[in-house]
Amino acid sequence: MTKQLEDLLSFLRFASVSTDSDHTSDVRDCAEWLIKKLEHMGLDTELHETPQHPIVVARNKHVAGKKTCLIYGHYDVQPVDPVELWDSPPFEPEIRDGRIWGRGSTDNKGQMLAHVLGVEQTLEEEGELPVNLIFLFEGEEEIGSPNLVPFIEKHKAELQCDVIAVSDTGMVSKGVPTLGYGLRGIACCEVTVKGPAGDLHSGVYGGAVANPATAVARLVASLHDSEGNVAIEGFYDEVRPLEDWERNMWAEVPGMSEQDMLAVTGSPALFGEPGYSSAERLWARPTAEVNGIGSGYQGEGSKTVLPAEAMAKFSFRLVPDQDPKDIMKKVQAHLEKHCPEGVTVEVEVGHDGKPFYADPHSKNGKAGQEALRQAFGKEPVLIREGGSIPIIQDMKEIFGVEALMLGLALPDCQIHAPNENYYVENFEAGIRLNRALLKELAK
Repeated sequence: MTKQLEDLLSFLRFASVSTDSDHTSDVRDCAEWLIKKLEHMGLDTELHETPQHPIVVARNKHVAGKKTCLIYGHYDVQPVDPVELWDSPPFEPEIRDGRIWGRGSTDNKGQMLAHVLGVEQTLEEEGELPVNLIFLFEGEEEIGSPNLVPFIEKHKAELQCDVIAVSDTGMVSKGVPTLGYGLRGIACCEVTVKGPAGDLHSGVYGGAVANPATAVARLVASLHDSEGNVAIEGFYDEVRPLEDWERNMWAEVPGMSEQDMLAVTGSPALFGEPGYSSAERLWARPTAEVNGIGSGYQGEGSKTVLPAEAMAKFSFRLVPDQDPKDIMKKVQAHLEKHCPEGVTVEVEVGHDGKPFYADPHSKNGKAGQEALRQAFGKEPVLIREGGSIPIIQDMKEIFGVEALMLGLALPDCQIHAPNENYYVENFEAGIRLNRALLKELAK
């Protein structure tokens, strides 16, 4: 086993679950391991306290005139439940069948450590880096990065950079280098529909008062028309149209055909906004989804109750140039308009994040593409991502610079699920990618 793989396995053994207070000490131990690793490489390091988990910053000796690259990553991981579905203990990483199995192997420890080790290799062989480097690693990404934006705003001068690089996204298919230049934004809310003061007997009162469970089902159904278009008034008003080159490229992207989508999802058929391919729906069109719904008796057998209230959780994925605050106002107006008689609706607004977009044909974008070519030996594809990483847009706005998303995760890596894994070949390619990227950015 190489020293680089040993480093990754050591990194993965920390149960750095940020959302669970029982693992607070594990998160800190992981941050301190990072600090020691970066110090050993000869970088200047800083461990910054926050109200929750530490932020790690490291940099080389900056030289006037050199471009400054900030590389972002996160060392916290998702919970492992249900642990019984893992084939091996989640924090006892193993290498089997060309993959590294363990929580955080892909999201995000394996991807971010590839950049660290790429820098280490360059320093060992060449003694210096071609750019001024800043590593910015947080321990709260999996809980929404609550302390990172205040930290960046406070330390903006010290963290100011010319370009941001992130490997926390995916590749479209094995061996296909992928540059992400867009992310969907997000807006979330929870809706409570209330009826009678308490649960009622469905025989004695059914038919005389409105049923909140029925009402919430109608509200959920009202979000779309029969073809799959979002039916919220004004929802599509600010959506940026797809460009011809995007539609042409995405039509040829491997792993995104109808057959591929059915195989990956296990769905009996595809469904979505008419007039768009699966890739276009995922990467460049907004959505309205119900993430949870509940009401009434959930136990075994029957209980003939008319529930007093019902709930539903919604998330809305947004695209350039939609604004989460504007969308949530439209959502609230829609729910109030379509609230059935006999019940009331309450909306609790949740977290949100703006969509991200960067020009993939810019000078930095072309440098990222060339680095991917060198790392994988193939022509990269350019995509937007369906998911949301709000902090990337936040950093873009604070620093006023572009961000390159250089994904190393594959569709079957099982992030956030049992048996998370990371291909050894992608880990090794990530190390090559970092070395090539810094050289290309320096040109």
